[in-house]
Amino acid sequence: MARMHTRRRGSSGSDKPTADDPPEWSDVDADDIESRVVELAEQGYDPSQIGMKLRDEGVTGTPVPDVKLATGKKITEILEENDARSEFPEDLYNLMERAVRLREHVQENPQDYQNKRALQNTESKVRRLVDYYRGDEVEPDFTYSYDVAKELLDEE
Repeated sequence: MARMHTRRRGSSGSDKPTADDPPEWSDVDADDIESRVVELAEQGYDPSQIGMKLRDEGVTGTPVPDVKLATGKKITEILEENDARSEFPEDLYNLMERAVRLREHVQENPQDYQNKRALQNTESKVRRLVDYYRGDEVEPDFTYSYDVAKELLDEE
């Protein structure tokens, strides 16, 4: 994975093992998994957090190593079907959260040039992601700005 805003080279990461069906020891019913995913979403967990909770805690004590293998659907697809999806994609929301925090920090600490740069990089990533999602996941006329992001974060 290449780094977007540094001169360093990317580090290679591990890949998930290829598997066509869930392991025998994880024989949880697909409907139970789906209802647990919706339940966790209603408690305020993001899709990535839901995946980790299911991996660690499981459904009725049995871990679920891969929701997509067990149910045939991704966590976001399950949430979409049950109208439990969040307004913004998780990656975009997290970046906007970070940008708002950074901007508030930079306003209080105007000499912190390192974080000024981090803010510029983060906002650049946000704008790039908004362009990517525009029309599908985000309103066609959505434009990122600090005020808009702050308002969105205050709502949730």
